[in-house]
Amino acid sequence: MPTKRIAVLTSGGDCPGLNAVIRGVVCAADKLGWEVIGFIDGYEGMLAPVRTRVLDRASTDGIMALGGTILGTTNKGRFVAKIGHGNKAELDPAIVAEARATIESHGIEAVVCIGGDGSLSTAQQLCDHGIKAIGVPKTIDNDIEATAITFGFDSAVACVADGLDRLHTTAKSHKRVMVVEVMGRYAGWIALHGGMAGGADIILIPEIPFTYQNVFAAIRQREAQGHTTHMVVVAEGACATDGEIVTKETSRKGEALLGGIGDQVAKRISEATGKETRCMVLGHLQRGGAPTSLDRILGTRFGVHAVDLIRQGKFGHMVSYQNYLVSEVPIAEAVNQLKRVKPDNQILQACRELGISFGD
Repeated sequence: MPTKRIAVLTSGGDCPGLNAVIRGVVCAADKLGWEVIGFIDGYEGMLAPVRTRVLDRASTDGIMALGGTILGTTNKGRFVAKIGHGNKAELDPAIVAEARATIESHGIEAVVCIGGDGSLSTAQQLCDHGIKAIGVPKTIDNDIEATAITFGFDSAVACVADGLDRLHTTAKSHKRVMVVEVMGRYAGWIALHGGMAGGADIILIPEIPFTYQNVFAAIRQREAQGHTTHMVVVAEGACATDGEIVTKETSRKGEALLGGIGDQVAKRISEATGKETRCMVLGHLQRGGAPTSLDRILGTRFGVHAVDLIRQGKFGHMVSYQNYLVSEVPIAEAVNQLKRVKPDNQILQACRELGISFGD
């Protein structure tokens, strides 16, 4: 009887914990006696020239501590299925047919697709065309509604907290206001968690439109209390009530590239308060480096469960984490469902009790 063969790929933006998922898939498959091959550079590896590598316990030994992905990834190319928030582009049937031919010629029975909302939209379309796929959610933004947490998020929050720790000391030396712009797109999870962990005084998130007057008032109130240093965390998708979300440019497929709100906030604070103000954009620092232990564990569990879903024949499903348990949901129900910070969120409420201003 021929050995069962499955494939795994990583698609979209990189983040800490991807290698833990790959290792989880390989080890779980190996225990079942299955072979695993990895497609290089995401879905693009399925197309000519086809790029693969054999994955086994030896080749994945020790990779959990590594950031990024040993398979490479891309968020552009012929498989891009997301052209803006909530908007989906249909894949070219010729591209799907070529991918199916590659899968069949390599004797692959199912593909584990690790990626964010756009990459999972692609996985769903492959399923619609008869390709057996399992989804594993990946985003540092933690903005997929169908799972309580995604791997990479905890590592991103740790990066923000570490950045704030370091900026506290230089800010105190110069009595400055420090504005830290963080990732998250249209969700404020990284800013909220990272700001709380790093001792921020003001946190501005997309879910709570702010006014500059309220931000200035919070700083002046702290000055009156004897504070000379103020830490402001701004999510890249945060927006003033009288403004718009700040974008750098529009990507190749029409999706806005956010960023720049930190500089605007710093400039306005400096002009209104006279305080020396500096802006730090953490950017891709939040995506790089070794994953935290939580992301290593979560990624591994996701990889193991993805293999189990293949064993059960539950194709077209995405691994999900709810109430401390790893389970699954249909990919079709998971994509394009943005998870945002709600007003009654307990961490948000705790921040308010601490005296942290949200500019509202």
